[in-house]
Amino acid sequence: MTLGYVALGSNLGSPRQQVLDACAALAQLPDTRLLRRSALYRTPPWGVLQQPPFINAVVELDTGLSPQALLQALLSIEQRAGRVRTERNGPRTLDLDLLHMDGVRLDSPELTLPHPRIAERAFVLLPLNDVAPTLSLPGLGTVAQLLAGIDTAGCDRLLEP
Repeated sequence: MTLGYVALGSNLGSPRQQVLDACAALAQLPDTRLLRRSALYRTPPWGVLQQPPFINAVVELDTGLSPQALLQALLSIEQRAGRVRTERNGPRTLDLDLLHMDGVRLDSPELTLPHPRIAERAFVLLPLNDVAPTLSLPGLGTVAQLLAGIDTAGCDRLLEP
């Protein structure tokens, strides 16, 4: 079993519900346990700015799945949620990104671990800090250190219902 971290985001349909439903789907993956989920965050769009704000979260999983098998499971969950890939960094019903798997460094056309832009994005680091502030990302530092070095303006922690 390996600890893995997945970022979740949505800004179409019912974003909060999309993220919560995806958490439930992740908890049902074979040979996988959902250990922790961050708070939900409302964050400004990134990349393409003319779109609604996002709801973001991160989960920590304990999984026996390989990185490639986990990636395929994430893509399947996105597809079931109605994800259509039309515009890079554009609006989406659901986005699931495999951020990191303990002890795994990978650079392939399909998957790079740790995620290559993890240190640049407040919408990833804020919720990742909720579940793993002391997680050390190879060559980058801890999540808490990375978060201290970026602008989190416009990112709001949401109250849970």
